[in-house]
Amino acid sequence: MLKIDETKLVLKKRLDKLESHYVAFKEYKILIDELIAEKNIYDQFIFNSLPPQERAILDAYLKRFSSIQDFLGAKIFSLLLEVSGINSSKMSEVLYHIEKEEIIDTLENWIELREVRNELEHDYPEELKEALEDLKFCIESFGKLESYYKNATNFAKRYI
Repeated sequence: MLKIDETKLVLKKRLDKLESHYVAFKEYKILIDELIAEKNIYDQFIFNSLPPQERAILDAYLKRFSSIQDFLGAKIFSLLLEVSGINSSKMSEVLYHIEKEEIIDTLENWIELREVRNELEHDYPEELKEALEDLKFCIESFGKLESYYKNATNFAKRYI
């Protein structure tokens, strides 16, 4: 186990990297909102007729969505608990404490985001209708993932 000062340094570096993912995520969301204002991207026919640059925005958004969630779950949450003095060794314990500390709203919501994200990675574009439903869910879940990012950052500020 790392000494607490080393842990804080690692956490700070990881939070800096997470911030770069978040900034891009937010920028892609703005572009998607503009795109949605022009056309229904969730319609299969319209989606299939999107030019490559518009599809690239959607793909980039989903990549950042996945990156933020992966980074929070795999690289940030356990370190947040460690620097705050909360011991947890298993991921189930980590998530329990992360929910208790109100970094995530509910474990169920965290798991649902994860499951939909995993479905997109494995099904897209074979089942286009379902993939578009999952895409919509991820886009509509921007605020939730953004709040997890902000809650984690604010929690960390108390200790680093």
